[in-house]
Amino acid sequence: MSPFIHRWVPGETGRTVLALHGTGGDENDLVELAQTFFPGDAVLSPRGQVSEHGMARFFRRYAEGVFDLEDVEARTQELGEFVGNAATEYGFTLPISAMGYSNGANIACTLLLRRPELLDRAVLLRAMVVLPDPPQLSLEGKRVLLLSGRTDPILPLDNARELAAMLRDRGAEVDHVVLETGHGLTRDDVRLATEWATPT
Repeated sequence: MSPFIHRWVPGETGRTVLALHGTGGDENDLVELAQTFFPGDAVLSPRGQVSEHGMARFFRRYAEGVFDLEDVEARTQELGEFVGNAATEYGFTLPISAMGYSNGANIACTLLLRRPELLDRAVLLRAMVVLPDPPQLSLEGKRVLLLSGRTDPILPLDNARELAAMLRDRGAEVDHVVLETGHGLTRDDVRLATEWATPT
């Protein structure tokens, strides 16, 4: 079906969440966290196909925060094709949810900006601006939770605020919460994401 090594965990709700790991992770890393955020949903969790010193990523970079934009575009389209093909193979309905951490959050965001028909909501854990000038595709009806760390040494807070503004400018409903932490995840991330994703 796909060049992506991945896990598929069936669910009970009829909904599906795309789980996207950070640098050095794999298809197993975020399955349990995705199930915590979106209980009962099926989980589709691919492994990034780019190797950086042996660590899996979803797209190439030249340095911390300096991305190979041509590769970002190609990998985003490839991930979109994977999601579409997986919907056929596993029988789930689009659009789906997404959740990602760090590099995984970044490609979840570029997928939302480039292929908005595939996603309806996203939990972005430590995401930043990757595409400096993405297309002006409508994100009306899309919901995004962006969780940033105030003391994150990798991701300047102004960059995260710029990302939130970029998504809002395209019509997304964005909840941006700044936590008193760095780049690593905390219990507050889990609590806030679970509360946000739980249907009311």
